[in-house]
This record gives sequence, structure tokens and C-alpha cells, in this order.
Amino acid sequence: MVPRRTLPGRLADRPDGTFLDRRIDALSVDDRLVIARDDYFYEPVIEESKGAWIKFDGRWFLNFASYSYLGLIGHDYINHQAQRALERHGTGAHGVRLLAGTLHLHRELELAIARFVGAEDAIVYTSGYMANVATVAALVGPGDVVIGDVYNHASILDGYRLSGATVITYAHNDLADLERALRRAGDAGKLVVTDAVFSMDGDVADLPGILELCERHDAPLMVDEAHSLGVLGATGRGITEHFGIDPARIAVKMGTLSKTVPSTGGYVAGSSDLIFALKNNARGWMFSAAGTPMQVAAARAAVEVMEAAPHLTGELRERTDRYRAQLRGLGFDTLGSVTPVVPIICASAGQAQEMARLCQREGVFVQPIVYPTVPKALPRLRTIVNLSHSVDDLDHAVAVFADAGRRVGLIA
Repeated sequence: MVPRRTLPGRLADRPDGTFLDRRIDALSVDDRLVIARDDYFYEPVIEESKGAWIKFDGRWFLNFASYSYLGLIGHDYINHQAQRALERHGTGAHGVRLLAGTLHLHRELELAIARFVGAEDAIVYTSGYMANVATVAALVGPGDVVIGDVYNHASILDGYRLSGATVITYAHNDLADLERALRRAGDAGKLVVTDAVFSMDGDVADLPGILELCERHDAPLMVDEAHSLGVLGATGRGITEHFGIDPARIAVKMGTLSKTVPSTGGYVAGSSDLIFALKNNARGWMFSAAGTPMQVAAARAAVEVMEAAPHLTGELRERTDRYRAQLRGLGFDTLGSVTPVVPIICASAGQAQEMARLCQREGVFVQPIVYPTVPKALPRLRTIVNLSHSVDDLDHAVAVFADAGRRVGLIA
């Protein structure tokens, strides 16, 4: 069993404490208090995984923190293709993509993604975080305006900062406020960015309304599909399929290769001109080593599985809807979730932490999410459904959540 991280003493208390020691202490002050209260639930060291179950601290837990929406981690075909790539190419690429790092596997994956999401071409980054940061920073700059939903992912926000563009945020999924932001931007070059599925609330962006406003104000739209690929639409092709919208109307389609797709990395899909521009200007792509052969082959195989088994998304939706309805029937507040991200809203951060502690004692792994990750008034457990969960697994989890909720006074 691998031990969890222990809390060291304060560095600045040492006689030879340096500026860096003091800075490290300042960064860690709040987290040290959380650990001292035994409220630090994060970075479990997973020793083994089997389907929906994970083992850490020597115990097995039913996992409700996994992004493997279609349950493809461990899929035989995906594993086989990764093994073939290892045997043919070894464990690594030869450098950055522009020089000697591009394998046939990279281009096959990029073209497969483009075909799946309805674009001309795609670019694959080594992380989803980098896909957002590098793309936003390449497409807008000083003198431009970037406009985004206030609940957009942190990687999008970091892209704003790196770009040097003026940033205007609009209230969550609020079309009137988005229109205000677009009018405020005036004639400046502008880019609108939104998540498709918001990763903490589980709700879906109002894409028809957002697109109508963007087109009226001549603002291209970038959509982050990290939590919608494989989840939204009849066949898992994402938010445009969900709403029946031509994918060509979205200029920049971003997604990840580490959630529904059981690998690592991120992508941007769009016109061939967009992809060419990013490959020669997005610094996070130009100066990052290429994704490894096994990772890329696994991602390509996962896209093939999604193409061959379009029914999986519908099965996930049915399973999730049943689970969410059970929670709501017990009196839990799940906000506006219509996706496998199903929050359980708590009255306080302490209540969320106690709920998580009680659930973990019963072998259900769920994480408390509190401020500053979410608003102070909306602490929660974030539960995530995937196709590794059987119906019996979900029923068991609901029973555990119900017992914990009653014990902390969250439900009657």
C-alpha cells in the first residue's frame, strides 16, 4: 500500500528559511489547515482499478469521480491498439511535432477526430489544459476582446490571461448578459468562448441562443466539449448534434482525450486554415513534445469504438436519468444537471465534507467540492455517472447518499 502524503513542518520556521520557503508556506497556509482538520480528500493514490471500482489506502471503493463516461478504460480493442503502437514505435516520439515528432498515428487521430465532430481538420495537443491555453492565446491578443461564460473552465481563463486580450465575462448561460458583453466589445476583434457541459453543475450551454448572438455581432465562437464528447447527441458527437446544429457554425471546437476517450491530451477541430494557423502559432503545441505512440493510438481506437457503437451514449443517458431522478425523489438538489455530472448541493462546506467522509466509510468514493472551486453558497458533492456503473452500483450509491444525507440533516 502506498502511503498518502504527510504534512511537513513550516519551512519558514527553520533558521535558514529563504524567500522561497516563505512563499511556499504562504501558498500552503489554507491547505495545511484543511489537512489539520482531516478535511483533505484529494489526490488518493490509486493502487488498482477494476471497472467502476478503485483501490486506495488498501480498500476498494465504488468510484463516482471518474470521467470515463462511456466506460472505455480497459476496453480490449483500445488496449490492443495501444500495445501495437508500442511494439511498432516504442514508448516515445522523437521531439516536437514540427520537427521529428509527428507520427502517422498523430495525423490519423487528428483526421478521425475531425470526421467525428464534423470539421475539416484537427490539431492534437498533449493536454486538454494546453489545448485551451494555447488556442485562446494564439487567436486573440492585445487590442482584441475575449468574451466568456463566468463558469468557464480554469484552462480557458488562463488562456485569456496569456493572450493579453481584454476579457469580458457574462453571467452563466445568460443570453441577455452575453449580448451586453458583445455590444460593449464594439468593433474590436472578438472571440466568444463557452463550455458545452459545465463540469461542476452538469448543465448545458444554450448553444442556439449563443450562436444567434455571435453571428449577429460577427463574433466567432469557441466551444469546449471536454464533458460533452460521447455524452451529448444521439451518437455522442457533442453539443451540435444535441441541438441539431450544423457543426460548421462553430469556428473552434475544442475537446479532451482524457475523459470519454481513455487516453491523455486535447484537440481543437475546425477549418483546415484554422488548424494550419494553430500549428504554426500556438506555442503550447509548437514547443511541447509530441504525444506518445501508445496514448495517440489509444485515443484513435476510442474514436473508432465510438463510431462503431453509437448506442453507448443513449445507454449512458438512460442510466444517468434514472439515477438523477432517484436523487431528486429523495429531496436532493442537483441544480440544472441534465448530464452525467450530477451535483448534490449541500448547506455548507462542512456538510459537504462530512457527507463525503460518511460515503467513503461505506466504500463510495465521492469528492466534496467547495469554494473557491464553486461559489461559497453552493458547496456540493460532485457525482459522475459512467457506463462502468451497473444499475445495482447506482442503486447502492443512492442508498449510501441517502443515509449520509439524513445523518447530516441535508434531507429528511
